[in-house]
Amino acid sequence: MTAAAVLITLALIFYSLGVWAERIVRYLKPWHVAAFWTGFAFDVSGTWAMHRMATEPFDILKPHTLTGQIALWLMLAHAIWATWASHRGSEEARRGFHRYSLFVWLVWLVPYFGGMYLGMSG
Repeated sequence: MTAAAVLITLALIFYSLGVWAERIVRYLKPWHVAAFWTGFAFDVSGTWAMHRMATEPFDILKPHTLTGQIALWLMLAHAIWATWASHRGSEEARRGFHRYSLFVWLVWLVPYFGGMYLGMSG
């Protein structure tokens, strides 16, 4: 349980760093993209660790599982898009990218805090 919590918290740190740094400067830089991918990798690792500890079968209809899956797919799409915008996108795409980052980050917080609540409530 501790490893999963540490991995997910590292995902929060790296993803938040990338989102907020990019939002403050309002311009997508390569290190922001690296932070998105690092956060995504920690999130996948933490999710996998939690899955291995689970005593119940995988059920996509459970709210925490559903919101977690949505968040993971959004993070993946966000990181892919950031990679494209950073390497091949126009200057306008790099400057306007920050508008969507905050949405993905806010969606990601739902399963993060939901999982924290579930973990603390037993």
